[in-house]
Amino acid sequence: MHSVAILVLDGVVPFDMAAPMQVFDFTRLPDGRHPYRVRLCAERPEVAADGGFTLRVDRGLEALTDADTVIVPGRAPNSPPPSPAVLAALRKAAAAGTRIASVCVGAFVLAEAGLLDGLRATTHWVAAEKFAHLYPRVEVEPDVLYVDNGQILTSAGAAAALDMCLHMIRRDFGSAVAANAARMSVMPLEREGGQAQFIVHEHPPVPRGSDLEPLLEWIEDNLAHEVTLAAMAARAGMSERTFSRRFREQTGTTPLQWLLRARVRRAQYLLENSDHTVERIAQQAGFGSPTAFRERFRKVVGTTPYAYRRSFRGGRAAAVRADGRAPGSDGQRQAALPVPLG
Repeated sequence: MHSVAILVLDGVVPFDMAAPMQVFDFTRLPDGRHPYRVRLCAERPEVAADGGFTLRVDRGLEALTDADTVIVPGRAPNSPPPSPAVLAALRKAAAAGTRIASVCVGAFVLAEAGLLDGLRATTHWVAAEKFAHLYPRVEVEPDVLYVDNGQILTSAGAAAALDMCLHMIRRDFGSAVAANAARMSVMPLEREGGQAQFIVHEHPPVPRGSDLEPLLEWIEDNLAHEVTLAAMAARAGMSERTFSRRFREQTGTTPLQWLLRARVRRAQYLLENSDHTVERIAQQAGFGSPTAFRERFRKVVGTTPYAYRRSFRGGRAAAVRADGRAPGSDGQRQAALPVPLG
């Protein structure tokens, strides 16, 4: 049997731990046999889990030595740093060729052990910027569900751990076994899009009282129309060059990038809350054509408008004003509307 050791550290997130436990336990070979043996291991017999309860664990760090796969779940934000003994055990397992994977912010533990240096990796999108700052030798990919470097794998949130585990099952025993495990987990073997579709793309903050605030509100009110750099600069009473410089100073991005992001957010809202066709939404959000809309949407969100609507459409469409804004949204830019995290 393939041995899977799940390393639980203080502050372990229960869902991050349970997701791989469950999907590997669901896995069956065509003859009905269990191909995986899953065990919890820890540095100490008792582990304080996130959520106010304690786990009793039978196996210690020696379990990493004879495991075929080691999984490191994420931990609560204020968890203590991993001990030197834990980091040494992970390095020893990696040196022996053991496959090692992380769930969510468990990637921080792998990076602290030096196992991700020079590799691509992902983590939960909320923590991606901090991760990249702390570990500059790791190439962070915040838009994907998981990254497979061969021996070392990393996944985004706990739900993405299911995608990563199904991927490992397919590597180990083939697509048919993985597909059956996916059915037992009531999820697709492969999800459309990546982590990008769950990211809340806020507009860059504008300082309160900024002379750009009226302009940004005007842009939001006119997304369905052609909005050029010249028109924005004229409305701000500046030359295009001065306007572009002032805009970047106050928002950290260019006027046209800000405009494109605002149009994508408007489209997201309409896909979630209206019955309008993709062609009509492209027009309402100000894209020149449905093709241009689909290309820009996929580039920013990581999936197609149709797939996004299937994933995030509410049970009942909300009323939408003719300009595409939510009812009662007067006086608020569309940036205030959150994108569901799923």
